[in-house]
Amino acid sequence: MVEAELWAFIAVSSVAYMTPILLVTIGEIIAERSGVVNIGVEGILLASAFAAVAAAFFSGSAALGVASGALAGALIGALFGLFAVYLRADQIIAGLAINLSSYGFTVLGLIALWGHHGASPRVEAELPYFSLGQGSVPLLSLLALLIAAVAWLLLFRTRAGLALRACGEEPSAAYAMGVNVRLYRMAAVVLGGALAGLGGSFLALELAGSFTRGMSAGMGFIALANVAFSGWNPLPAILGAYVFGFLSAAADALQQEVGYAYLLKTLPYLGTLAAAALLGRRSIRPPQRLGVPF
Repeated sequence: MVEAELWAFIAVSSVAYMTPILLVTIGEIIAERSGVVNIGVEGILLASAFAAVAAAFFSGSAALGVASGALAGALIGALFGLFAVYLRADQIIAGLAINLSSYGFTVLGLIALWGHHGASPRVEAELPYFSLGQGSVPLLSLLALLIAAVAWLLLFRTRAGLALRACGEEPSAAYAMGVNVRLYRMAAVVLGGALAGLGGSFLALELAGSFTRGMSAGMGFIALANVAFSGWNPLPAILGAYVFGFLSAAADALQQEVGYAYLLKTLPYLGTLAAAALLGRRSIRPPQRLGVPF
């Protein structure tokens, strides 16, 4: 492949690779703006990927697979919200419990459905595409960009967004003004779970084509880093997700050209470390009551 064509291909492919990170990031921004930190998004990615593959494999429908993944994410988000918002459990511990449980249950699911603890059979159902320049882009990737724009409008240009942000900044004052803080936080966590579920569906059905044990591979934690890198703002989160997507696409494309597969696979994670180092030099304040039960 000619060098210019290679980099053009990588630039277009990056849009697909960034999609799971962007969807998880947007969902987590909404949750954290309400005052709830959910590190269980890693587990939600994994569980929703499994749900999407199982539904698509047995039904033959990619749409049903995506819907199942989003529903699984929303249900896990609701479970997390029950403990973190209404039962006032420690949010970090609740998130860790989701991560550990998701890994264990997905391995059990692999054994129960396919008799194998490593990976599922390949799913033939395909997601729709949109033609663009040097290649084509999955429609769900374009939807993710639209979701980021809508999330920005919701958070910063609506009364509901103002109320939600007040729940994360000063929930007592929001409550005094008539805002149902727990309801807003619960809704934010469920919505965040659903978006993470969409990301898990895309990861399994589009990027992998099957479910593999532990396939989330730290993407949820990278999304958490992107939340802080973006300053809890959905629009800059697009750039952070694209950087990760570009490094992932470059690693996959270049390993076919030059080899060194394992070394190149570290590029996205080294990029995350660089972003974290850059973040340390910026004065970004998280929501004032982030992680504090109400």
